[in-house]
Amino acid sequence: MEVEQSRDEPEGDGRNRGRSEWAYDMLHEGIREGTIEPGQRIMEIEVSTWLRMSRTPVREAMRRMQAEGLLERAPGGGMSVALYDLRAISEFYATRESLEGTAAALAAKNADDTEIRILSATLEAMRALPQDPRMHARENQAFHEQIYRAARNRFLLKSLQSLLNFTPLLGRTTYNAPGRIANALAEHTEIVGAIRAREPARAEAAARRHIRHSHETRVLVVSEDVLNAAQQRSQRQPRSALKQMSRN
Repeated sequence: MEVEQSRDEPEGDGRNRGRSEWAYDMLHEGIREGTIEPGQRIMEIEVSTWLRMSRTPVREAMRRMQAEGLLERAPGGGMSVALYDLRAISEFYATRESLEGTAAALAAKNADDTEIRILSATLEAMRALPQDPRMHARENQAFHEQIYRAARNRFLLKSLQSLLNFTPLLGRTTYNAPGRIANALAEHTEIVGAIRAREPARAEAAARRHIRHSHETRVLVVSEDVLNAAQQRSQRQPRSALKQMSRN
């Protein structure tokens, strides 16, 4: 398990929330930031060493993440970060398209002037970012969460935030695809314009279209990763065969 060195455990707030809660937050952040990758095996003792805490709160945090579908049992013991196949990815985006469309429509109805200004400011901040996929991915999440809050529906907000927790399990961010940064900015601009104009139907259509394009890009990124992995295996295989022959 290769992860960045953990921050020291907080003296106040972290302990008040409990060591298990803090361990959960750190693991979740690792997955979200990509330092813990989909499919990566995670051992309880390694996490305990990384976070400098006993194994009991780590075990509780990992069990919670397993119950939420973020971790799954790994062959040979321990757990691994869940890895989604194309069917699961399709289900994810179908659900997200419906919910995101509803959120954008409600935001066009319910958002106040301050919330719309925040959306516009977030969009401008994204335009000023360098061409860094991970930076855009982080700001993209903040942008969408602002729409969820502007929708003024607590149940929809909770559902969408829960859904976004699974995004890192899909693999590399879609912002790695050529042209995706510019296209996503244009799509975000259309969504914000519809919300600002108080046009729910237009906002919903723009949000749904944005998620469909994200799905299409995701399939391209996943397919590219599968192809690259296959090429790497094929390049390693001759060496392995030669090594095996030398042993005989």
